[in-house]
Amino acid sequence: MDDEVLVSRISQGDRAAFSILYDRYSRVLYSFAMKSLNSREESEEVVLDVFSQVWRIADRYVASKGRVDTWLFMVTRSRIIDRLRKRQRTVPSENVFLQLSEIQSEQSGVDPFEDVVIAERREQVLAALKTLPEEQRSVIELAYYQGFSQSEIAQKTGLSLGTIKTRARLGLSKLKSALG
Repeated sequence: MDDEVLVSRISQGDRAAFSILYDRYSRVLYSFAMKSLNSREESEEVVLDVFSQVWRIADRYVASKGRVDTWLFMVTRSRIIDRLRKRQRTVPSENVFLQLSEIQSEQSGVDPFEDVVIAERREQVLAALKTLPEEQRSVIELAYYQGFSQSEIAQKTGLSLGTIKTRARLGLSKLKSALG
């Protein structure tokens, strides 16, 4: 059954569709979280949070904005960043931020075709990032790979918030064009 059909059925309260989607993506999302958080318990909680959110907001999924797997990874990424920020507040000396090369999941047990598609997407994004001017690339990397807000980036770099917002907007616009 197609992912979009599953999400549509989940939005109508279909537990069987939810179970299928969970079985299809829970392992890869767990691996993604584990790679970033390096904690079994936190990774399990992230996956539970993600699927709990899917159950609650499945009716808000819009197919024209992206594929279901992309949506699930974005929700997972958001939960991971929340946990990293919480860790940073509670244990400031611990290095909790992700490095660019670490934003890939260990995808054991996933369909090999999906592995190739995800790897190709990752390579396309990394190649597109390399084409950006350094000041735009660094703002995007700080935001998306290290979880900083625009205000935190401004504070960290000593640049004005307006400059950070402009660089992010320009960089994301160029990425969007480069990635089609």
